Amino acid sequence: MLRVGLTGGIGSGKSAVAARLVERGAVLIDADRVAREVVAPGTDGLAEIVAAFSDSVVDADGALDRAALGAVVFADETARRRLEAITHPRVRARTAELTAAAAPDAIVVNDVPLLVEVGLTPTYHLVVVVQTAVATRLERLARDRGMGRAEAERRIAAQADDARRRAAADVVLTNDGSLTALHDAVDRLWKQRLVPYEDNLRQRRVVPPDAAELAGADASWPEQYARLAARIQHTLGSDALRIDHIGSTAVPGLAAQNVIDVQVAVASLADADGPLADRLASAGFPRVPGQWWDDPRPAGRGRWEKRLHGSADPARPVRLHVRMADSPGWRYALLMRDHLRADPDQRATYLQLKRDLVDAAPVAGDSGTARNPWFDEEYLRAEQWAAQTGWRP
Repeated sequence: MLRVGLTGGIGSGKSAVAARLVERGAVLIDADRVAREVVAPGTDGLAEIVAAFSDSVVDADGALDRAALGAVVFADETARRRLEAITHPRVRARTAELTAAAAPDAIVVNDVPLLVEVGLTPTYHLVVVVQTAVATRLERLARDRGMGRAEAERRIAAQADDARRRAAADVVLTNDGSLTALHDAVDRLWKQRLVPYEDNLRQRRVVPPDAAELAGADASWPEQYARLAARIQHTLGSDALRIDHIGSTAVPGLAAQNVIDVQVAVASLADADGPLADRLASAGFPRVPGQWWDDPRPAGRGRWEKRLHGSADPARPVRLHVRMADSPGWRYALLMRDHLRADPDQRATYLQLKRDLVDAAPVAGDSGTARNPWFDEEYLRAEQWAAQTGWRP
């Protein structure tokens, strides 16, 4: 199933987005509701809190007195961590139960106010952030919750700021306008991205890149790579010996096809098969059918075998190259990237060559690079540069 993390600052309108997604058919798991459930009267969660902080944190009806508990843990880091050790495992376990109970083709949305702050973003296929101007949030908190300005500002300041949330977001929904405008944005997201993403994920279907036209250099490519790499690392753990951003989108200022190339180093290609391939597919990176290899540099030295995965996300094409660590193909990908980063003249030459190749073969994946002698010449230049500078991958 497709797992979506939904977050946004207090007063941003995140709940309105969650409600609209439920109307469209999503299964909603509300982290705040789960957090209350696991410490409800009669639960072992509440009993453990009382044992840790005394019955002064329970009200006359036997329920958790959140204000009293907050007064205990707010300024005491040790006490806060003790509370989190009680509640967080229970919230995670209950969330896992609710997720497992959803249908196999469900789109499960986790509404988590502190998703960015607690580092949960790599655990989802997609992260949606609702962003609203602070002035608008202050007005809404006063109007809808009767919250004083000082208290509202304190709560906003205690959360991640907009820049940090944007860096974690695959999708940013701006909510500075009307509810109708917000609903329209949610509906587009549902129809154009979430529904096809879920279908691709379930079918293990790779989204092919668009035609091989070059996009202008995008300053957000490294940030997009970072989110992908975090998901891959979370999925593979120690089986990924190293993860790198390679290819043209890894070279700042270079126009490129809008595809993020990621290289994952493994101990052997046998490790890239079986469970590892299944884990990548479940995380949104299905294997591309067929046998894959790289043409060696210089030519005539036998092909460099690899495994190739793509992306199930219709809005973010990916080429995920799985290569054996320290293999010639693995080293070459890093060497060419770093040489082009360091040499503006060769970077300009490469860009012109790419444009010529795209004009000659405008079909994605058929750029003609394997047959162009410039790449053998660049390999020799890069090796010379590596020797002169002491470069190591």
